[in-house]
Amino acid sequence: MPQVQWNANLYDDKHSFVSKYGEDLIGWLAPQKGERILDLGCGTGQLAAEISNYGTLVTGMDNSPEMIAKAQATYPEGRFEVRDARDFVYDIPFDAIFSNAALHWINEPQAVIRSMYNALGTGGRLVIEMGGKGNVKDIVQAIEEAMWEAGWWERLAPEFWYFPSVAEYATLLESAGFEISTALYFERETLLSGDKGMENWIRMFGGFFFEHLSPAEADKIIARAIALLRPAHFRNGSWYADYKRLRIKAIKHASI
Repeated sequence: MPQVQWNANLYDDKHSFVSKYGEDLIGWLAPQKGERILDLGCGTGQLAAEISNYGTLVTGMDNSPEMIAKAQATYPEGRFEVRDARDFVYDIPFDAIFSNAALHWINEPQAVIRSMYNALGTGGRLVIEMGGKGNVKDIVQAIEEAMWEAGWWERLAPEFWYFPSVAEYATLLESAGFEISTALYFERETLLSGDKGMENWIRMFGGFFFEHLSPAEADKIIARAIALLRPAHFRNGSWYADYKRLRIKAIKHASI
C-alpha cells in the first residue's frame, strides 16, 4: 500500500460529502451512552465527534498524521491516534467499531479484519461503509484512456483501491468469526463540490496515478480525463462521481 499525502484542509473544504454521507451510517451504529467505540479511518474527526455526542467514549484512529493533527486541533477534547489498520491492538475491547470510506484504501483486507475482530469484545458490532465493486469505474477508465492517448501507459501507477463485492467481503468477515447482520450494496451517484469538482476529486483521491509524471504531465492527463468524463458526469453546472457503496453490519459472537 503506497503512502498517500493527505491535505486535511482541502479534504474538509472540497470533499465534505464524505462525512455528510457517513452521518447516515451512524444510524446503523446506533451508539449507546457509555459505549467504547473505535472510529477506524476517522479522517479529520467529524464523525467521531458526532458519535461522542451520544455519550460514548470514542477513539479516532487514522494512518494519516495530517488527518489526525487536524482532528485533534478541531476537537481538542477527543482522543485521536495515528495507527495502522492492518496491525493495531488495544488493551480494553471496544463495544463497536465504525468505519466510513476508509477500508477501500487498504488492499490487505484479511489483516484489517483480523485486527478489528481482536479489538472487539464478544457481542461487539462492526459497522462499515466502503467503496464496493465497480466504484468510480468511469473515472479510472478516463484516466487510463488519457494515459493511453498520451503514450504514457507504462508510466501509469497501478490502482491500489480495494473495492470488493458483497459476497467477497462477507466471506472474509465470516471466515474471521463475524456473523453478518445486514449487508447492502448500492449505487450512489455523488455530487462533487464546485465547477472544478472532478478535478479536485482526481487530485485528492487519485493523485497516486501520476506519481511517475511531472506536474505538467499530470495536468495534461487530468484535463483530458475531465474532457472524457464531461458528457456523462457533468450536468447543470455540477460534477457527479460514479460511486458504488458497500455497507455491512456484523457481530462478533465468540472467539474462534
